[in-house]
Amino acid sequence: MATRVTTTRDSGRTFGQEEYSLYSSLSEDELIQMAVEQSLTVSPSSSGQPPSSTVQTHPRARAQAQVNRPAVQTSGAQPCPKNRSPLTSAAPTANPPRTAYYRRYDGRLFPVSKPAAEPDPVTIAISNGDEEALKKMIQMGKKLSVPNPDGWIPLHEAVFYNKPGCVKLLLSAYPGTVDCRTLAEETALYLATARGYLECMLCLLEAGAECDITNKTKETALYKACENKNAEVVKLLVKFNADVNHRCNRGWTALHEAVVRNDLDIIEALITAGAKIEATNAYGVTPLFVAAQSGQMEAVRFLIKCGANVNTQASDNASALYEASKNEHTDIVEFLLSQNADANKGNKDGWLPLHIAAAKGNMDLVQMLLPVTSKVRVRRCGISPLHLAAQHNHVDVMVELMEAGYNINALLSPERSRLFEDKRTSVLYFAVYNNNIEATEILLKAGANPNVDLINPLLIAIRHGSIRIIQKLMDYGANINAYIPTHPTSFPATIMFSMKYLSLLKLVMDYGGDGESCFKCEYGNRQHPEQEQRRPDREPERKHPKVVQFCEIISTDGIYRWAGPIIDVILDYVGNVTLCSKLKEHLDSYEDWSTIKAKSEPPRPLVHLCRIKIRKLLGRERLKLIEVLPLPGRLRNYLEYNCTNEFA
Repeated sequence: MATRVTTTRDSGRTFGQEEYSLYSSLSEDELIQMAVEQSLTVSPSSSGQPPSSTVQTHPRARAQAQVNRPAVQTSGAQPCPKNRSPLTSAAPTANPPRTAYYRRYDGRLFPVSKPAAEPDPVTIAISNGDEEALKKMIQMGKKLSVPNPDGWIPLHEAVFYNKPGCVKLLLSAYPGTVDCRTLAEETALYLATARGYLECMLCLLEAGAECDITNKTKETALYKACENKNAEVVKLLVKFNADVNHRCNRGWTALHEAVVRNDLDIIEALITAGAKIEATNAYGVTPLFVAAQSGQMEAVRFLIKCGANVNTQASDNASALYEASKNEHTDIVEFLLSQNADANKGNKDGWLPLHIAAAKGNMDLVQMLLPVTSKVRVRRCGISPLHLAAQHNHVDVMVELMEAGYNINALLSPERSRLFEDKRTSVLYFAVYNNNIEATEILLKAGANPNVDLINPLLIAIRHGSIRIIQKLMDYGANINAYIPTHPTSFPATIMFSMKYLSLLKLVMDYGGDGESCFKCEYGNRQHPEQEQRRPDREPERKHPKVVQFCEIISTDGIYRWAGPIIDVILDYVGNVTLCSKLKEHLDSYEDWSTIKAKSEPPRPLVHLCRIKIRKLLGRERLKLIEVLPLPGRLRNYLEYNCTNEFA
């Protein structure tokens, strides 16, 4: 015989005088089975899914899903900027209802089915369109104007089920309920409009329904009709004097909604009824701006034909032309330009349409905008379209701009340079930073200066380990002994950046790196002070930052293990030098580095000193061309360190 047990939300209950747990006697397999069976019997309302039944679901649940659903976007249209949030599925309740179970003879638990709630006879009569039954209820004095817990009255139900006859009966018996609202503040007219039920709408409007009552988001029935692209409904509402200029909570009008959906019939009906073409929403956006932003070509043409301002700007000063360029609507940009749209109106950041077209890499837009964009206006912006083309690796656009006469050595304004942590200014810096060899080579050949940035692009190329870019920069005059003014060192930053890679360090030294500065230590053979641990919160501000020495850099974590090989490479490019006590300490720390220490002790071999002298006389510029200089092969190999004992 099955034993019936009723579970509660508590973990246990009192049975007699003892604590009794329902699940204490269950095995793990039984608990898993029970969890699966519970998940399969969850009520539809808790999962957000409609119940599987041939009978229509409850009208209020369905109405919420239909009326509050997100607007359907047309092809090419962008989401409506007024930020209406779509209906989300119902979340599980915090306190789920109790579920009854009974235990079978084999020990398994099964839920006890609950009897379904009795259906409302009024709702049944309305859903079936049974006007006689409804009339009898009215004659018998049944109260059909009292809202239920959701705020719905039978009139709402009649509209939902599209029963005009029932609507007329209820309005005749209760004329004062025509504008009653649900808890979502939706009137019967709004519900009928949302579902496109023209007959029900006509009944309500003829009974005196107010067209401009709004729901919680301040949307009217006319607004909803535009959202659903229902021209007949719009015309009916306009006929009954609906306010065509009403704004929702974001300032969005019915015309905005019609334009974003590119529905010319509705647009024409609204404008004919007096809709303001230059109405703006909370962000200063007009219908023409919306049409250009969302790529609605027909709407753009119609609005301009009706007198819309082609140079309309939003609150952030972005123009319709700028937004069309930003979203790469080439046909709209072309049309706006043909209507004399001003291409020299910048947004709040000072960007012109040409800037955003270059950043997007859209060659068609760039070619359209180049002839109508003022170079003087571009210079005032503090940023060149070349910067943006190089930043986003659009080499073809960069070449097009160069051919149009844009200065390859244009610099970012100080205000824009400060937006970057490295304070970059040149177009070349962007190309090198992106490790774009093609763009770097094109800019250098066209005459780009590699030595104008606070941080030399050569340092960035060394950090990336890009040999080809390093060689290109050196071929066009990059400073091999570049320093960083904001982080002063006693030796070139190029050497500091290449320390972790001996091949790069050798390349820097081959091109004329100043190795002698690495061994000029202010402490010499004296004991070096301990390096202070930097604490930004406690470190006092200094007008002139402390100059960091080579021995200090080489003692940092991650580099000191390579101190010997680094010193060994640099010694090949210097004459007689004296190692400070810190460098000697490093060389003494590893037995195999004793030869390096011996190598540093003066006097250096005469052959080596002669090579250093010849390289100095040649200079850095000719050292870069050593392979093509008219030198004997043995001498060239000697100067390039390819055979160190050739002349010994």
